[in-house]
Amino acid sequence: MAKLYVVGIGPGGMENMTLKAVEVLRCCDVIVGYTPYIEYLGDLKDGKELYSTGMRGEIERCKFAVNKVREGKNTAIVSTGDAGLYGMAGPILEMADDIEVEIVPGVTASFSAASELGSPIMHDYCSISLSDLMTPWEVIEKRIECASEGDFVITIYNPKSKTRVDHLKKAISIMLKYKSPNTPVGIVKNSGRDGMEKHITTLEKIDYDVIDMCCVLIVGNSKTYTKEGKMITPRGYDL
Repeated sequence: MAKLYVVGIGPGGMENMTLKAVEVLRCCDVIVGYTPYIEYLGDLKDGKELYSTGMRGEIERCKFAVNKVREGKNTAIVSTGDAGLYGMAGPILEMADDIEVEIVPGVTASFSAASELGSPIMHDYCSISLSDLMTPWEVIEKRIECASEGDFVITIYNPKSKTRVDHLKKAISIMLKYKSPNTPVGIVKNSGRDGMEKHITTLEKIDYDVIDMCCVLIVGNSKTYTKEGKMITPRGYDL
């Protein structure tokens, strides 16, 4: 019986894919995904039936993948990072009630970027996307407020786009109600793939011009500090 695999391929570099993800992609007949994500697969896509769409084609891709499994073909639908975090795992499970589905986890951008910055996520943290395409901005603001008041380390996904130029500034202004202006902030562009760039700054000194949709930000908590170019959030060990 054919099976649908929902595969997290990590941040985009082959070296950060799990062995399970590679194994599944090799055995599948069909690979479905957002066009740039397909390109990240390198030779793993060779000889496969490929189906890709651009932005906002998520449901179309999910329906195609489900139908291919119903035709008897082992199929993988891919997401960068982890498929269960802002990926395709949710929509697939909501619509695929007559086929077998397996979720294959991947390295999310939070962890990839954290490894490049040092150890900023050593304590409680949360992830917040600033995209308001499917989540009302008022809800996003409330989540930022609560996470900041709770002194969480905060990873910001989708910080800025051509149509969302001021969302990040609004988010930072909320954080500054609860966090020190000197709180370390790591900015990583193209984490885990070619062209990676990283900057460590503070809440009050963020250069918004260097940030785009390819960036992830990690905002520290009240204990986070920098040492020799690395962000460190202490876990609380007696060293």
